[in-house]
Amino acid sequence: MASFEVSGLSKSFATGPPALRDISFRYEGVGAIGYLGPNGAGKTTT
Repeated sequence: MASFEVSGLSKSFATGPPALRDISFRYEGVGAIGYLGPNGAGKTTT
């Protein structure tokens, strides 16, 4: 059983191409996960 699962996630802004398109993943609860990116990449917004 997954700790959490994301299926078909998409994100777009008013201008520009989609930031995410149809992203799916499953986290099984073993270890740790992180979300990395450069300054201004939208980590907080996402």
